[in-house]
Amino acid sequence: MRDSLILGIETSCDETAAAVVTRAPDGRPLILSNVVFSQVEEHAAFGGVVPEIAARAHVEALDGIVGAALIEAGVAICDLAAVAATSGPGLVGALIVGAMTGKAIAAASGLPFLAVNHLEGHALTPRLTDGVAYPYLMLLASGGHTQLILVNGIGDYRRWGTTIDDALGEAFDKTAKLLGLPHPGGPNVERMAAAGDPARFLLPRPMRGEARLDFSFSGLKTAVRQAAEAAAPMRERHVADLCASFQLAAAESVADRVKRALARFRTEFPALVDPVLAVAGGVAANGAIRGKLKAECDRAGVRLVAPPLALCSDNAAMIAHAGLERFEAGLVDGLDAPVRPRWPLDETAAPLVGFGRRGAKA
Repeated sequence: MRDSLILGIETSCDETAAAVVTRAPDGRPLILSNVVFSQVEEHAAFGGVVPEIAARAHVEALDGIVGAALIEAGVAICDLAAVAATSGPGLVGALIVGAMTGKAIAAASGLPFLAVNHLEGHALTPRLTDGVAYPYLMLLASGGHTQLILVNGIGDYRRWGTTIDDALGEAFDKTAKLLGLPHPGGPNVERMAAAGDPARFLLPRPMRGEARLDFSFSGLKTAVRQAAEAAAPMRERHVADLCASFQLAAAESVADRVKRALARFRTEFPALVDPVLAVAGGVAANGAIRGKLKAECDRAGVRLVAPPLALCSDNAAMIAHAGLERFEAGLVDGLDAPVRPRWPLDETAAPLVGFGRRGAKA
């Protein structure tokens, strides 16, 4: 088992995390520990993540989190086969803390270092939790990313669609802030929506019917602001109704994009015995969105794989597991591997207007 013991470190945003993952005797990946320290309280007063605060909090917490992960796993650094750390995409200061810590442990112990793409961690999570075989379709929905990705194999990804403006999680967070709900926005919007009337406000379904598989949420976010202004002063009932209307619009928009992606997936891989749509990212925890995705998968004859909620949001188990797969494939990095605040999973994808020279928001 020592040959497959990987320490993973995750500090891309506002979770400080460390985990140890290995292979069980039957070859299945096995999580020995997964320790996550959330910085929600540090950022709550600001209504969102403050990069400088996030980086400082990682510096203060990471050594203890790594130690806790090793103790929980019952292993020492000398037992490890390699060290993996998120090296992008994310907040540059936060990434530096985790990557430098991982490199320091690797250098001091003579261990290989693995620079892991945070998005690859999410993309490979279905293999960690459910043993999903390649190829499969992946919906990644979080505060920074909304993408449809074909996962062909380790290091082999094809981005079929991405957001042309805001990420879905960003739209949830900004809706929460607009309506005076506390950080983090996504869970609080969902909580309020449970008591609201989703038919109260007529909101757009961006990109619905478009042949392309991209997403857009900027117009929906603007429509929410306009509805809130028209209904001012907003009572709690109005807030609940607007949250419910927004959540339904977002879920139906995502479902429309996924429906078209599933049709393409079934066409391109007709011989697959067990076609899978996997979902990951913090927004994948939303019950309304999961329900819409399940309905579309059932209609298309595709199995929906939704990892446990703790493995949908940012965590180090997915980084350790991605590191394990890369280590086994011989994809080891040098200690000079840079952090990359912008690091698209599919670097060959066509650029999108508005996302800079490389055209990759992620």
